[in-house]
Amino acid sequence: MLKTHMKIGLVLASTFMVLGCQSATKTTLDNPQKITGLKTPESVVQAKDGRIYVSEINEFGKDGDGQITVIDRNGKTAVFATGLDDPKGLVIIGKNLYAADKNKVIKIDSAGKTSVFVASDAFPSTPIFLNDLEADPQGNLYVSDSGDILGKGGGGAIYKINAHGQVTLLINDKQDARLKGPNGLLADDTGNFILEVDFVSGILYSLNTQTGQLTDIAEGFGGGDGLVHHSNGTMYVSDWKNGKVFSVNTKGDVTVIKSGYQAAADIAITKDEAYLLVPDMKAGVLDFIPLK
Repeated sequence: MLKTHMKIGLVLASTFMVLGCQSATKTTLDNPQKITGLKTPESVVQAKDGRIYVSEINEFGKDGDGQITVIDRNGKTAVFATGLDDPKGLVIIGKNLYAADKNKVIKIDSAGKTSVFVASDAFPSTPIFLNDLEADPQGNLYVSDSGDILGKGGGGAIYKINAHGQVTLLINDKQDARLKGPNGLLADDTGNFILEVDFVSGILYSLNTQTGQLTDIAEGFGGGDGLVHHSNGTMYVSDWKNGKVFSVNTKGDVTVIKSGYQAAADIAITKDEAYLLVPDMKAGVLDFIPLK
């Protein structure tokens, strides 16, 4: 349920006036159909050449059985990278794919070769549950640590990682108790503001990365997971717990655009902005929601 239309409208207007949006390119799959048979798909991202990458956790907590699958324009799937643990959030910077993998960040080159970009001991505190990844135009990464969301809770944090792999804490639950299970992230072009949706509370926040101020702008997103932005100003938020995907327009109106998923995970928008990509984790499916 939206707290105030005015509040989110102001945040959207001020934050996403400078949100990066590449010019539309016809690079999505032609007449896309659901991709089935995936192994616990969590996150998805599309490259400029049109290929779609999906992180597959496989069995939670079992190291080494996670992988990245690539889908070509014809809908054909192939394993792109193997040997990961519990890969979640994905982002592309240049020719490299990055994945939040349990308690570290993995870099994957264009040939599918993996390497550790940021080890667990490079963080100020050992990560518990690294989840979403986001990037800004300067080449910085932002990663959410959802903390002990599968247990008693606590330990949530958001970090910034520069191009050299140096980690800076932006905020944690000790600094602000409202950070119960940070998940989906969305950064503006400057990196001065990040939107974050919380998996535990279902609240959407705006974080001023310069001051550390956390502003509550909307709520009612259940198990908030994925968070993306369309060039027309609309945001989309997925609810993992309740299997829903919401749209939030610039006036702050929140609408369920699709429900019935078993677990709607980390969403993405195709490069031509024609489709919203929705991994249904428990169903093992990648769904396509038309946006035009």
